[in-house]
Amino acid sequence: MVLSSENTKTRLVAFIALVSLALVAVWLSLRGSAWESARDFEDCVEAHQAGLHSTDQRGISMTGCNARFAGRRKPGGGYSYYDFMQGRSFDIAGPNPTAEERKRIDREYIEFLDAQRREAVSAELAKRQDEQLRADVEKERQSVGPPLVLTPKNPSSPAAKQPADRSKSARCEDNSLACGWSKLSAAVKNAFASSSRTKP
Repeated sequence: MVLSSENTKTRLVAFIALVSLALVAVWLSLRGSAWESARDFEDCVEAHQAGLHSTDQRGISMTGCNARFAGRRKPGGGYSYYDFMQGRSFDIAGPNPTAEERKRIDREYIEFLDAQRREAVSAELAKRQDEQLRADVEKERQSVGPPLVLTPKNPSSPAAKQPADRSKSARCEDNSLACGWSKLSAAVKNAFASSSRTKP
């Protein structure tokens, strides 16, 4: 029996050694992989896509790259960080913002919130003023009353109006064409009337 307990101890030690060796090998292989040594988000994505074949695995690997690198490479060089809370990008020195860059982004966010608060207060004030103005206009409209109808006190009857005698020429004090025409027609009429009186 002594032999079997020593044999069991040897087997246990060998098993622990093999498991430890396997863990060290896995750790070394992961540590030296391309995605672990990636310098930025774009390198990480390229390394993951080169080693993975299914789209599900690529989606999972993208999540890992997003967690490691906040910045994205800019075409002209440098990096930019997109802050979804403000809906805008910031230029940063490396693939992740430094502590100073984080402070600057946070200050910008505080200013952004202040501007939004001021805008909301201003919009609320404008809405209240508009409602007050509408209420004042409606109040004025109701206090005016119905429209006034003007009627003359002594209406003239149609019988009182007599048609003007058009045969008599009105005095013409201006030299308008109508006035000249009426003078001419009156002179011609008088001339024919006087010639008919002189003939026996």
